[in-house]
Amino acid sequence: MKNHIPLSGVVPIIPTPFLADETIDEPALCRLIDFAVDAGLQAVCLPAYASEFYKLSDEEKLKVVSIAVQQSAGRIQIMAQSNSPSLKIAIQLAQANIAAGADIISLAVPRIFSLPEASIKKYLSQFFAAIPATPVLIQDFNPGGASLSVALINELRKEHPNFKYLKLEEPLCAVKFEEIIAATEGAVGVFEGWGGLYTMELIPIGISGIMPGLGVSDILQKIFTLRKNGETNKAFELFERVMPQIFFSLQNMELFHYAEKELLMARGILDNSIARQAAYTPEASSVQYIQELNQRVVQLVADMKTRY
Repeated sequence: MKNHIPLSGVVPIIPTPFLADETIDEPALCRLIDFAVDAGLQAVCLPAYASEFYKLSDEEKLKVVSIAVQQSAGRIQIMAQSNSPSLKIAIQLAQANIAAGADIISLAVPRIFSLPEASIKKYLSQFFAAIPATPVLIQDFNPGGASLSVALINELRKEHPNFKYLKLEEPLCAVKFEEIIAATEGAVGVFEGWGGLYTMELIPIGISGIMPGLGVSDILQKIFTLRKNGETNKAFELFERVMPQIFFSLQNMELFHYAEKELLMARGILDNSIARQAAYTPEASSVQYIQELNQRVVQLVADMKTRY
């Protein structure tokens, strides 16, 4: 595996910026990569759910990764999400992303319909085997049931050395995370998704990091560092101030796209909050409240420079 530096801390999801005609805004995407670099983060991920990947063509998915790789110029690792319920297409996307220069590949477990774990193991095993020299992160979000079992995670870890990371998005997951870390002897870095909602609970048990939206990534990186270093009060103070924005936006994935892009506008990085149709159109009261929440995040960023 080529000079892979293990990930720790915040790995944000890069949103896909659009112009008024819903084509990809390439200069804006470059600014988002630069923002992550300037925040001192190790890696970014795209195109994921928070990138509206499900609204992008396969060509566009590859395009945003290629732009990110070129703009990063080796300054930050690029994790390329290569999702498809079709194993054949997922492998093709992953191989194309690797050819474009992606450092890590991310793959979501196919959850459109219920599958027995034996079928999921076959799907994942063949995916790992198709790109053996590239580190892989497996994401599992399964609203309809349990995520991957600890036993399966450990089997895959033993059989495929490029299975380096796991991202789970579920409540009450501390015990399971502890079991995964113990069973895999720390060989699989565990990341929390869902915006970083359970960050403060999970850092002490040994998670490798969190994968939130980009707009709060620098704040959460500071929280992660403070919490790991035992500066609990400062970590909680920051977490309690950013949490209202995260919690409100996560009520609906399409609402998250709007709130995230509005926050990046408030922070001077994006010019608009356009999401591809079909998109969530918040009512006037929600628009006003999101603006209020985002301004509080902007103030928090300013306070961080002098108080933390």
